[in-house]
Amino acid sequence: MKTNSPRPTAHAPRPRPMRYIFLAFSFWLLAFSSAHAQEIRANVTVVAGQVTGVDKKVFTTLQNAIKEFLNNRRWTNDSYTVGERIECNFMLNVQQDLGSNAYKAALTIQATRPVFNSGYVTSLLNTQDNNVAFRYVEFQPLEFSDNRVVANDPMVSNLTATLAYYVYIILGLDYDSFSPRGGDDFFKKALNIVSNAPDGKDIAGWKAFEGNRNRYWLQDNLLNAKFSRFHDVMYQYHRQGLDVMYDDMNKGRAAVMNSLNMLYAIQQDIPNSMLLQTFFTAKSDELLKIFSKAPPQDKSRAAQMLAQMDITNANKYQQMK
Repeated sequence: MKTNSPRPTAHAPRPRPMRYIFLAFSFWLLAFSSAHAQEIRANVTVVAGQVTGVDKKVFTTLQNAIKEFLNNRRWTNDSYTVGERIECNFMLNVQQDLGSNAYKAALTIQATRPVFNSGYVTSLLNTQDNNVAFRYVEFQPLEFSDNRVVANDPMVSNLTATLAYYVYIILGLDYDSFSPRGGDDFFKKALNIVSNAPDGKDIAGWKAFEGNRNRYWLQDNLLNAKFSRFHDVMYQYHRQGLDVMYDDMNKGRAAVMNSLNMLYAIQQDIPNSMLLQTFFTAKSDELLKIFSKAPPQDKSRAAQMLAQMDITNANKYQQMK
């Protein structure tokens, strides 16, 4: 089991064991038997319905290789039990054969976090990356090093660099939700990948000028001092909000409302940021449920702020009033 100080500092391990108190004792017996499990439990799906003229067994092999890469690699220096692993879904939709064993794909990434004292899980990340170009030869090992992000072939490296990038983003968000600024070290690892990312003709998503919604900008927002309050939001929303709702619904909802106030302040300073869009993509349905039974004044205030911050779902929020 992961060891922790009683009051974690910004860089101390977060209190992960608290996450799973609600699980059955028999499950804990199994978990303790594997005290050094990896951090990620990823369900991986590779689909290639749009690709023709390629032996589909290649994509089955690729699916198994990605699953092994994500689940069997140690991503942190912390010790996890089996029950503490972070639940994720990675779906790689291969859309185009670029020739010479190279492909263009879209990657959908989802990650969840259990809520204390309940069977409920909350979404930490739910995003799609439409610019994943890579080369894969069947049975080719997937390798990655933080010290050498790009190996001999940038197109080969781009797949593992992209996967590792999102693992570090997930870890950072997860750790942020358990201790103040707990995810900083992982966001810096994501920055290292962006700074040393593969470069090539079909590779995109790592540079600022390639768009305002890509890997560069998500990592930039997470480390930019202008968004420092976002990390307070992650901690307050989850540890002081969702995690206390079982014992005190009003107290937990008040913490979530305060989180919305902080997000609203960020929105006023930096409109239309990728970071807030990413947050609301993961949380919009949950926020509707949290405030559906709130007092009328709180419900109205939440709907007003949410409609301004999350324009995509503005109509849903307005109906909440």
